[in-house]
Amino acid sequence: MRRLVLFFYCLAVTWGSCKTRQSQPTDLKVFRYNQPESLTSLDPAYARNQGNIWAVTQLYNGLIELDQQLKPAPAIARSWEISPDGRKYLFHLRADIYFHDHPVFSRGKGRRVTAADFVYSFQRILDPKTASTGSWIFKGKVLENLKGEVSDTCFKALDDSTLCIYLKEPFIPFLGILSMPYAFVVPREGVAAYGKDFRSNPIGTGPFQFKLWEEENAIILHKNRRYWKKDQQGKTLPYLDAVQISFINDRKLEFLTFQQGKIDFLSGVKGGSKDLIFNPDGTVQEDFAGKFRVEKMPFLNTEYIGFQLDPKNLPESNVAIRDRRVRQALNYALNKKALISYYRNNLGIPGHAGMVPPPLPSFNSKTIIGYDYQPGKARQLLRNAGFHSNNPLQLRLNTVAEHKEIAEFMQKNWAEVGVQVEISINQFPAHQEAVDNGRSGFFMKSWFGDYPDAENFLALFYSPNFSPAGPNKTHFKNLTFDRLYEQARLEQNEQKRYALYQAMDKIVVEESPVIVLFYDEVIRLTQNNIRGLQADAMNNLKLEAVDKI
Repeated sequence: MRRLVLFFYCLAVTWGSCKTRQSQPTDLKVFRYNQPESLTSLDPAYARNQGNIWAVTQLYNGLIELDQQLKPAPAIARSWEISPDGRKYLFHLRADIYFHDHPVFSRGKGRRVTAADFVYSFQRILDPKTASTGSWIFKGKVLENLKGEVSDTCFKALDDSTLCIYLKEPFIPFLGILSMPYAFVVPREGVAAYGKDFRSNPIGTGPFQFKLWEEENAIILHKNRRYWKKDQQGKTLPYLDAVQISFINDRKLEFLTFQQGKIDFLSGVKGGSKDLIFNPDGTVQEDFAGKFRVEKMPFLNTEYIGFQLDPKNLPESNVAIRDRRVRQALNYALNKKALISYYRNNLGIPGHAGMVPPPLPSFNSKTIIGYDYQPGKARQLLRNAGFHSNNPLQLRLNTVAEHKEIAEFMQKNWAEVGVQVEISINQFPAHQEAVDNGRSGFFMKSWFGDYPDAENFLALFYSPNFSPAGPNKTHFKNLTFDRLYEQARLEQNEQKRYALYQAMDKIVVEESPVIVLFYDEVIRLTQNNIRGLQADAMNNLKLEAVDKI
């Protein structure tokens, strides 16, 4: 409760400079959401996890944004052109967008955003001194010099309202990448004034501007009264007066606070709170029916088990997983429908296709046929690989505490076909580090799409992307796959590109470098007095057009 009291105290104090004496904090439309996972920075250069992404989305804008169908739409760029060869992007910027009012600017008034600000912001992402987790959005894509380094001329401000970006070769999902928070614009003056402390002193162009961050307690954002967007009736956005972010780590306490009406929105219901809200079949328990809105929709997240296939990394005890028949057998042995039903309250879609999840347009479960539950076939494949009761396959599965119950369910499935699996539970950072560096032979992981294109999921199997530098954590290498991947990156015809994606996903299914467990779905709970909060397959949180009645 201390956090809630602190919030209202801070809100009352910080709002005093922006409201007349007659207005009271109780009159304000304050949207409150909780962030149970860590929030480490309000600088878009470090918008790696959901906590950071949600917060910076309220504070900043980029050249473009994604609409509800996850298609590129204008933002600070009112329009753009792409050259016929796909290597040159020309953006025309709006002339009515200003950074938030702040003392770093002359007379404290935010100045106009220009093309030079984007050049600065993009170069800052690539600067090793920034150590941004988002430098990959440009590396390997934009124009390079003869040394293979990012060229100084890949970003050009032709004038205040015209920005040009040069690519070294066509990259079809590039507009999707530019919608990511990493590509949001920041002012040079703010970064110069605060240095590393810009993380907690953000200055953007978004619908809300920063007011206070009491770390581990609350973040408060105030309405940006100079915001550039309007609704269809011509009313200036946002409708809300403020946003409050709390940091309640305990999921049951988080839900209790939501029940009390002290939080307006919850997402990603997990653990014990999931069983409090939902029946085993996924329906809302009768006690909560009608008390708040429940929304479930497909999510750009594929949960999987990976096999480390690099002979240089493979532990002696896990050599067997280099045999494709073993990997296929472990796939067939899992009852993914039962897993979803018994351990996830029917939240999720069984992984019976490839790595690409259902929300993406290239997904086709009739074309990409994965592994359903066939224990008899699993036993036969294991026998063909030389494993039987007198020579059982023995493996160690590495995971984290959150997935312990699911891991134990799979352990029983595998035992039924004669496979002995030991479960190793690790802290998340240690687990991540072991997987990234190839020291985990058999591991549970997930991949959340950075941008809405199948290329982002298939990049996990492109051999130049070996971890730790890239996302290929299994070190899978297939020359046909690599050729198709490179061809797809250059293919501008949408349907032909989708066909290439499907051909690659078929190879992933056949070779089984991973076991696709399920395609995630997101649950969002919203109080009945909230209007205009829309969900999409990336689980974005956009509050600029949200109202509270």
